[in-house]
Amino acid sequence: MQSLLENQALAISALEDLPCDLFPLLFLEALKRKCMKVLKAMVQAWPFPCLPLGPLINRQDQELLKMALGALNMLLVQKDRPRRCKLQVLDLTEEHQSFWNVWSGAIDTDTSQPPPKRRRNQLMEAFPGPGEKQPLRVTVDLSLKRCDENEPQNYLFEWAKQKKCLVQLCCRKLQIWEHCYCNINELHPFSFLDPLELVYVEEVEVNCPLSLSTLAMFAPYLGKMKNLHKLFLSHIYVPECMSSKKQMERAAIFISQFSNFDCLQQLYMNRVSFLQGNLHQILRSLKTPLETLSITHCRLRKSDLKCLPRCLSTHQLKHLSLKGVSLIPVRPGMLQALLEQLAATLEILNLEDCGIEDSHLTAILPALSQCSKLTKLCFYGNHLSLAVLKNLLCHTARLNQLCLELYPVPLEAYDSPSAVRTQRGSLYCAELMDTLRAIRQPNMVSFGVEPCPKCGHSCFYYMDSILYCSRRPT
Repeated sequence: MQSLLENQALAISALEDLPCDLFPLLFLEALKRKCMKVLKAMVQAWPFPCLPLGPLINRQDQELLKMALGALNMLLVQKDRPRRCKLQVLDLTEEHQSFWNVWSGAIDTDTSQPPPKRRRNQLMEAFPGPGEKQPLRVTVDLSLKRCDENEPQNYLFEWAKQKKCLVQLCCRKLQIWEHCYCNINELHPFSFLDPLELVYVEEVEVNCPLSLSTLAMFAPYLGKMKNLHKLFLSHIYVPECMSSKKQMERAAIFISQFSNFDCLQQLYMNRVSFLQGNLHQILRSLKTPLETLSITHCRLRKSDLKCLPRCLSTHQLKHLSLKGVSLIPVRPGMLQALLEQLAATLEILNLEDCGIEDSHLTAILPALSQCSKLTKLCFYGNHLSLAVLKNLLCHTARLNQLCLELYPVPLEAYDSPSAVRTQRGSLYCAELMDTLRAIRQPNMVSFGVEPCPKCGHSCFYYMDSILYCSRRPT
């Protein structure tokens, strides 16, 4: 490889007869030596259906991306592709790092020994051609921030717009971190999504504050993502000046898109203001059962909470989080009924800061004890007595798959709601751990205190019953 690359013209002419299994090796060596002419020729003669270029692209360096797209420019305008070229997908995601790891290992091996036999990677396996008129597919995971923070991504968008009829720009994972784009028409704040083939999107994360009106403008794009598996929304707010009628109209536009999702499995909604009074509509619109439902720091009505055990979309949950959602408005029977339905599937249950008191917890304990697949259980932030916490631990006797248990320090450890007695809390936590160890062998258990008497933030008693001011266990 090194000898061949000493003469780039010779290397390019040799591509016609180079064994396919040597292409990745030569590509890596040419990249190491910055032989851009050879790399360009190799893209045009790539003998596999997929070129996983993503792991090799430096986020701050556009040279390799520009080379690849320049090579494709020439390839796309040719009526007949080169004989060896089988390229159908240019993969710019970082998913296939292992493809290059295998070949880079061969470069570093002792040349006196033959390289080990390798199983053919699925990216190298030939499959039937797509036909002459099918566009080349370019796949990418998009993380959208300020337009000046990801130059390679912006370059790709401009290139895709110019090649719209010849290229399919496909995104599996879309993350929106900041609603700020200098080249966007203010009337259409999501026009940057126009070049994408939205049907290929599987994950969407909106991690920046959006108004309900802006979310409604995003909704038509979301509705085209029929293969969406995961939807994460955070900090969706309703302006104070928005009338109730407009709120209903904008919310209806967004909610109507849920009936388009054929395979949604994970739904995360954090601090979503318009969810109050609308959750039941969303859950009833879904076509398939969810695996994850996470509703955190949202206000919900009785109608929203009562629908949880009634909707078919929540009958097979593996992960349920209602962190920061007040369950006081409904009777314990709602949560009891939901846990009974999820006894065979539920693996993670997070009921942190839900306003649960002794009577609520006592009512759901029989149902909770039937959730035999639980691996993580969180009751942080609720006001529970020592006796009820002991009862809770006794009801976990059959939950032998629990790896992480997060409980509140019992009420008896506090002099007032905001003043815990450190020594008293240590004694009570030791007593609870003795109760638990008499029943089964725990893996990881902690008891949360808010606020910490030392730092004013959260702190935790771990299994040694010593108070630590540290990051919470996860």
